[in-house]
Amino acid sequence: MKYEIFTDGACSGNPGPGGWGVLINGPNGARDLCGGAPSTTNNQMELMAAIEALGAVPDGAEIRLVTDSVYVKDGITSWINNWKLRGWKTAAGKPVKNIELWKALDAACARHTVEWVWVKGHAGNAGNEHADALARRGMEPFCTN
Repeated sequence: MKYEIFTDGACSGNPGPGGWGVLINGPNGARDLCGGAPSTTNNQMELMAAIEALGAVPDGAEIRLVTDSVYVKDGITSWINNWKLRGWKTAAGKPVKNIELWKALDAACARHTVEWVWVKGHAGNAGNEHADALARRGMEPFCTN
């Protein structure tokens, strides 16, 4: 099965209340997912969006995952292999930040064939804008005004 998935994360303050959003376009139509946390970071919410997205489709899916996060795209397609070789340490020898989320994303990717695509955020890409709105919706319950 083929899917096109758009993911995004949002945070009010960094750290602060945050949300993640996912738009899944698949063989059975479109589906929205969102959620959030009371105290998190933008990068954590970007990672959560991708993890939740990959967990929401059947194993063995072919996925084109579109994100506006260079951190997520470069981390999963480039940096992660060296982190694992170094025992989850950066090139500077420091522990990888958000290690549990990276491990969860790595495991989720192993169940699928994923093409990672980066798009500029807030630049009029309809799928990205929709995922951004979902991330903001996921954050709302944790914001106090």
